[in-house]
Amino acid sequence: MCGIIGVLDWSGQHPPDVGLLRRMLGIIRHRGPDEFGLYVDGQAGIGCARLSIVDLSTGQQPIPNEDESLWIVFNGEVYNHPELRAELERAGHRFRTRSDTEVILHLYEDLGPECLHRLNGQFAIAIWDSRKEELFLARDRLGIRPLFYTLLPQGLLFGSEVKALLLDPRVEARIDPHGLAQTFTFWAPLAPRTIFQGILELPPGHYMQARADGCTLSRYWGLRFPEAGEEEPLPEEEAAEQLRDLLSDATRLRLRADVPVASYLSGGLDSTLIAALVRQHIPDTLCTFSIAFEDPAFDERPHQETATAFLSTDHRRTCCTNGDIGRVFPDVVWHAEAPLLRTSPAPMYLLSRLVRENHTKVVLTGEGADEFLGGYNLYKEDKVRRFWARQPDSPWRPLLLRRLYPYVADLSRSGDAYLAAFFRPGLTAVDRAGYSHHIRWRNTTRLQRLFSPALRATVGGYDPVQEFLATLDGMLPRWSPLAQAQYIEVATFMSPYLLSSQGDRMMAANSVEGRFPFLDHRVVAFCGRLPPHLKIRGLQEKYLLRKSARELLPAEIWRRRKQPYRAPIHPAFFARPLDYVEALLSPGALRAAGYFNPQAVNRLVKKCRAGARVSEGEDIALVGVLSTQLLHHLFVEHFPPRPVQPVDPLRVCRGER
Repeated sequence: MCGIIGVLDWSGQHPPDVGLLRRMLGIIRHRGPDEFGLYVDGQAGIGCARLSIVDLSTGQQPIPNEDESLWIVFNGEVYNHPELRAELERAGHRFRTRSDTEVILHLYEDLGPECLHRLNGQFAIAIWDSRKEELFLARDRLGIRPLFYTLLPQGLLFGSEVKALLLDPRVEARIDPHGLAQTFTFWAPLAPRTIFQGILELPPGHYMQARADGCTLSRYWGLRFPEAGEEEPLPEEEAAEQLRDLLSDATRLRLRADVPVASYLSGGLDSTLIAALVRQHIPDTLCTFSIAFEDPAFDERPHQETATAFLSTDHRRTCCTNGDIGRVFPDVVWHAEAPLLRTSPAPMYLLSRLVRENHTKVVLTGEGADEFLGGYNLYKEDKVRRFWARQPDSPWRPLLLRRLYPYVADLSRSGDAYLAAFFRPGLTAVDRAGYSHHIRWRNTTRLQRLFSPALRATVGGYDPVQEFLATLDGMLPRWSPLAQAQYIEVATFMSPYLLSSQGDRMMAANSVEGRFPFLDHRVVAFCGRLPPHLKIRGLQEKYLLRKSARELLPAEIWRRRKQPYRAPIHPAFFARPLDYVEALLSPGALRAAGYFNPQAVNRLVKKCRAGARVSEGEDIALVGVLSTQLLHHLFVEHFPPRPVQPVDPLRVCRGER
């Protein structure tokens, strides 16, 4: 985990300014507070705020190649770097460091962009070629590490976070109405769009080459599945063993570090299995971390205690109160740099703070299991609706949906007629692209009724769903329904929200690096080849993963039904008065920002404040409005809202050009 930044100017009119570059590093120093370095020549300035994890003594960035014509800054980890280094040394490359960063640079020398296919890891890479006067930017396959850029006349800025770009006086923070429409549909803007006009995100699995005569964006990896019926016909036992072996090796690689490595442990199947696999490779003390909640509806303490007792870990826990969520929420939005439709990132922010307070920099987590092995209720919802669609007048088939969402009060407390009406829209259009997600998108899009008349007029002809579906290639309809749903979930939820607002940003806020064995590209490819019945058997999610975990976990864990990770919403903001909530949700503040209808928001606020029963949709609407108002306050009206921290000592390497 690091933070990288850069300024490019091909015109000669705006040569890189060390003062600006220093401030850009300072505003993201939370990503890497250990060391700071710059490379500067007449056209390029690139820098890194480093979180030292591999090669603590000689891995300072930026790093050059042998003749110093190439310079690299890098955020992330390449887990197979020792094997790649051995190949490169046999080919004649000479190394100055033991870092994975330098391995990438020499591999790029030999292979150019093709080097990305050789990397097993999570990364955002920037390489400046001073001879060709070309910048190479690349992002990992699934978008674990972020990378943003903005194009200027004869120039370019890039950075791990948007706030670094906004320090350049040529860049203005303006909320993109279409980015808001995407957020109030998918929960996040979809790359390359961000919530800020003119600021773009390099999409996952892509690289960019930028020169004075233009920029070229290329895709080097994409999620793929076999055609329906052509999945790999593995026997169950063999498939379970292969999955366990792959996960074990992915975990082994992610333990490569020159600092201690810990693990998150929620008490669920995914994180507990990862901790058990860590135990195979680290038989000594393993430190684990978890969140508890004061509200029993969200708390998983008993399951955490079962897991930690079985694995004999040194366990640390933070108890998150409703007041804690409300108190840290402005910091959460500052780090997320996007509107949020859930408060779930706030406890993750507090959890990473606990990790850092325990002098730990690296944690392994279980993200990706639900997406690639069939863990989400949305996948089962799609299966039930397709079953129902064969007999759309059946009164019995929709009742299967009762089993999916016991934690959503609107659905669990309502009658059968309400349940059927909620899930019926578009029921028989099973060949429609995005069938699996249309109920979710429809319900979230309805929140746009809170938009101000001016904003609604601006986005009135814009359909985020149709825009997204238009980007899908012709293979999607040829995949199984489950594979179609998995692809869409990864593209619209996992990469833009789960790995960003709830993942990287909340860890980086406290200088912690997350590592994700389920997101190893070998694991992803294997899961993609599996037939649907090995992922969801009947209505049992993650069937094969449970089978793989039986030898490693107690039955209480591997048999346990998935409990979605959620956090309280309206009680966090109205259980006790919070000045910023009152100020930003006031009619005057809403009118001044111009995104929402003050009267509609005021009715919602009054309902929350009165203690009336608030629906799931109203909770989402509340946090969406509040986080957007916070974003406007922090980035549009008062940027930067706090002094930029210094970066001393700063190592500056000067180029000849």
